[in-house]
Amino acid sequence: MAEIRALIARHRPRLTQLATFIAVGGTAAVAHFLVLGTLVELDLLGPVSASMIGFVVGTLVTYTLNSRFTFQSSRSHAGAMPRYFAVAGVAFVLNGLLMDLFTHRLGIFYLAAQLLTSALVLCWTFNSYRLWAFAEQKTRR
Repeated sequence: MAEIRALIARHRPRLTQLATFIAVGGTAAVAHFLVLGTLVELDLLGPVSASMIGFVVGTLVTYTLNSRFTFQSSRSHAGAMPRYFAVAGVAFVLNGLLMDLFTHRLGIFYLAAQLLTSALVLCWTFNSYRLWAFAEQKTRR
């Protein structure tokens, strides 16, 4: 038990960061799922297109929250924003491809497909935002 406590203590900053990222993502997911469900249930769009629009809404929700609370970056918005949206652009494509695979090819119900897609895309975005988009700027000597 002491080993587990020591392990948690050693990784506490990363675990806290991940928990904050998931909370911010949960906020964005609510917005994403509301847009997705509304567009599909009103028969305005299919699940893949509706998911793509929901993704954009969720991404707009997350930028400010992640830059301020999750990563507490010293990188300026001018430096972080292009990187953030580059990562989000890859995630946007992954979201569309996975939703197409899960709903059209595997026949999974669109809300379950989105839940699975969001979990997989989260793995990409957390690490990419942490290691690149919001990474501390290196000072030149």
